[in-house]
Amino acid sequence: MKEKANALKNVKTLTLVAMLIALSAVGALIKIFNTVAFDSMPGYFAALYLGSWYGALVISLGHMLTAITSGFPLGLTNHIYIAVQMGLYAYLFKFFYRKFNIYIAVIAATILNGPVATLLFVPIFGWGFFAAWVLPLTIASFANVFLAALVYKAIPKRSRE
Repeated sequence: MKEKANALKNVKTLTLVAMLIALSAVGALIKIFNTVAFDSMPGYFAALYLGSWYGALVISLGHMLTAITSGFPLGLTNHIYIAVQMGLYAYLFKFFYRKFNIYIAVIAATILNGPVATLLFVPIFGWGFFAAWVLPLTIASFANVFLAALVYKAIPKRSRE
């Protein structure tokens, strides 16, 4: 009986991950600025609801879907680098949520995926890139993270455990 329950839980988790990746694909089509889109909200939600690793997977694939639909404007290598960064930020989002609270987690993830992520590209593209991208990326990051936190908090507590 326990084996059947575990199999059912695995199917449920896999289905939910697939649905969140599909939602990332839809969000990838809602562009704010170039490759900045609403693709990461499902990844941040997955980090809170399913766990850090699931969130990292969903958000990384979400970014790659945005890059594909944008034509890889920064090049394939840079978009893979961004996907890895975003996976780390989703992982840290859950970490900050556990360690502190949802408010600190939202602020930390916004700063990491906004100014910090843009700053990491200064050695490659220069300060002009930073100046052009930091504001739209920070605003979109906040919107994605805030919406994920809002949806997570709207789910009854007994469903989250």
